[in-house]
Amino acid sequence: MRKSILSIAMTVVFSGLAIANNPVKEEKKDVKVSESTVTWKAYKVTGSHTGTVDLKSGALMFEDGKLSGGEFEVDMTSLVSTDLEGEYKGKLEGHLKSDDFFGVEKFPTSSIVFKNIKATGKNSYEVTGDLTVKGITKPVTFDVSVYGSKATATLKVDRAQYDVKYGSGSFFDDLGDKTIYDEFDLVVDLEF
Repeated sequence: MRKSILSIAMTVVFSGLAIANNPVKEEKKDVKVSESTVTWKAYKVTGSHTGTVDLKSGALMFEDGKLSGGEFEVDMTSLVSTDLEGEYKGKLEGHLKSDDFFGVEKFPTSSIVFKNIKATGKNSYEVTGDLTVKGITKPVTFDVSVYGSKATATLKVDRAQYDVKYGSGSFFDDLGDKTIYDEFDLVVDLEF
């Protein structure tokens, strides 16, 4: 009996030493902002608009090769439309940057911080993060895929949660074909 207890105790001690000598390897990978893209698509009753916005900074965290965290800052002043040209392009971009939408003079950046990550496949993850837009922080859940030194995320954002009210059927009645839907899509392609 004493030999069994001694044997178990020795196994626990040596197992503990093995774990202590092999700590979890955590690695921070800064995103190459000039090589990464954030594309948006917003919808209205009569169609849609697309565009881009630039990352200001960002990093992904990995533990033993698995995604474990992330933090990004977006330069809202870089918001542009890619589906229009000339006067209409300028008008849309100006309106999106105004207080009717994202108020970029007062809120020049938006951010997201990963809070919970669940592996859904070999290279796929379900991420819940805190998204901050116009100084308002709300949780958002989205999918991330990581392959080598690249990652892709797709998000659906409800602008009404961030006090972006213009043309929203959630805030105004009888907008008819002037209604702009609350949800817009983001497709994020990262290089690190």
